[in-house]
Amino acid sequence: MAFPNPPAILAAHNLRPAELETNSTGALLRIYAWMQLARQADNRILDLFRQGLIRGTVTGGQGNEGLIVPLALLADKSVDVVSFTHRDLGGHLIWGGHLVKHLNQYFANAASPTKAREGNIHHGDPANHSIPMISHLGAMLSVVAGMTDSQRRLGRPAVGFAFFGDGCSSTGDVHETLNLASLLSLPVVFVIENNCYAYSTPTCEQFAEGTELWRRAAGYGIEAIRLECGDTEHVTRTLGAVIEKARRTSKPMLVEAQTLRLRGHAAYDTCDYLLPGEIDGFVARDPLPRFRARVAGAIGATKVDALDAELAAFVEACIKEAMAVPRPTAAGMEAGLYAAPDAPLPWKPEPSVPAQLNLAQALNHALRKVLAERRESLILGQDIGTYGGAFKVTEGLLKDFGRQRVLNTPLAESACTGYAIGLAINGHRPIEEFQFADFATEATTQITLNAATMHFRSGAACPLVLRFPCGGGLTFGSFHSQELESFFLSMPGLKGLYPSTPQDAFNAVLAAFEDNNPVILFEHKALYRRGRSPVVWDPNYRNVWQPRKLRDGDFATFVTYGEMVHLAEEACNYFAGEYETGFDLFDLRALAPLQLDDIRASVRRTGRLIVLHEGRRTHGFGAELVARLAEENFTALKSAPLRIASLDLPVPFAPELEREYRPTKDKIIDAITAWMG
Repeated sequence: MAFPNPPAILAAHNLRPAELETNSTGALLRIYAWMQLARQADNRILDLFRQGLIRGTVTGGQGNEGLIVPLALLADKSVDVVSFTHRDLGGHLIWGGHLVKHLNQYFANAASPTKAREGNIHHGDPANHSIPMISHLGAMLSVVAGMTDSQRRLGRPAVGFAFFGDGCSSTGDVHETLNLASLLSLPVVFVIENNCYAYSTPTCEQFAEGTELWRRAAGYGIEAIRLECGDTEHVTRTLGAVIEKARRTSKPMLVEAQTLRLRGHAAYDTCDYLLPGEIDGFVARDPLPRFRARVAGAIGATKVDALDAELAAFVEACIKEAMAVPRPTAAGMEAGLYAAPDAPLPWKPEPSVPAQLNLAQALNHALRKVLAERRESLILGQDIGTYGGAFKVTEGLLKDFGRQRVLNTPLAESACTGYAIGLAINGHRPIEEFQFADFATEATTQITLNAATMHFRSGAACPLVLRFPCGGGLTFGSFHSQELESFFLSMPGLKGLYPSTPQDAFNAVLAAFEDNNPVILFEHKALYRRGRSPVVWDPNYRNVWQPRKLRDGDFATFVTYGEMVHLAEEACNYFAGEYETGFDLFDLRALAPLQLDDIRASVRRTGRLIVLHEGRRTHGFGAELVARLAEENFTALKSAPLRIASLDLPVPFAPELEREYRPTKDKIIDAITAWMG
């Protein structure tokens, strides 16, 4: 499709600081043109929203152009990394993509860059290091940090740009990421767009009197400045120096930019919370008219008027083009949830001789294989370095592969997961260990709303492995024993593997690592050292995504996973010996996406279904299994399905209480016996 030709002045998307000295008129005119384009586009988008032609809402950047346009022009778009916010349309336009493409996003039409799956300005261009934002803005800082580090690891002299508002500066993610960036010496320029209001809440109700946000950076050893954005030429010079220093020193910096929000939080904002005359003060500080006068003084008002008219005509032509695009269809929407698989990686067929390993050793063996054979891999987590992890699964890896590949992280699960996401969408394949699955709740937003949705809303793959040591039976109590598969896997876009044997654990690491989506690897702590069995190179390692049939029987289909597989086998032995009754026993292995064809066929044959899992019964994972298998095979069922699970309680501590809480061999046998009767 041929888009309207932009004015010639918009052909240049870059600006070198030296141009302010050698070609100041041309440089200032270029800055003005992009600022004016952003203002005109934002104003027309607001008009179109009020006419009902754009849905949802719009959040304009009117007043913010004096910050975002100079910064975007100064950035090196070939290597630098950014995640823009609601106020940064000018940055989006400069970073790449014709205005029509951005308008298609606002119209949510068939040519929308996100296929109309994501709203308005919630888009980016991951292939060009522009990360699509989520509304939880604090969570985006660590993703910028991760992608910036990925660029640096690839030998590219990148600088990252992470934007957030005065209100967002209070969130934990911001402080976690400032600390992480300082610790890892990452060249990220953190920009607080301080427009004095978080939606309707003024800064006097957000912070104690006298708080200066830029001074917070000192607590993390980060250099910071406060920048008044009324003088665009001064802003450009200052930002040029900041970017050059971050690029040269590979250290983070923080800029508190005093900017404006002329149109309220969003289109529906009535602004009735403003003090009398306050909006007049905002208008008086608007940098665009002031900068326009500066440019007009240099080249003449007539030329500026002509440029304004040319830009306005271009905007109208682009709107006309975007409005002619048909509405989207839902075709392919469900198929777009996951990134497509690639061919299996060329793993070396080792170990060729079976090694007798327990599950923890099998995981270590697989992680070692990944680090040795795949340069894009790295492992991160708390205490995984010298100590070898809380359960010694990473023991020896730091010594053999170094701190660039085996990263001890601070106590900051959310920022570290966002950092891993940034690495993942730029071509690295990180593996993150959580000390306990329970602590992953600290990173819920990053896992479920950022990583899980990345491909659906942006088309970018996010190959990330999240290792969850989970499960009870070891008297660790409520905060170290949770089974969280139902909690996390109810969110679309995540995959989940839950091995029950050392061989499956080894295979699961390889299968999860090469998948192009975020995969949670559930590792039951009670299985880490529960006996040894042979582990060998298995060319069919991808079969771990399918259930494994362990026993044949006619009476019922028995489905389980994780540690419960071993209890189910013991129960099957009991019924075979005492009642001469056999079950089709399946180890599910892959919890998402569910592959149930063999199990469905078994249910149709046996006519009965037993589901066993360690998680709590109410809203437990077994409920989903029973629902799917029963609704598809209802007429084949001879009796109601049986669910065996833990009590609907927090995990109790004392061993006597925990035994009562969770399934045991005897309780499983009793439940099945009563059900059979």
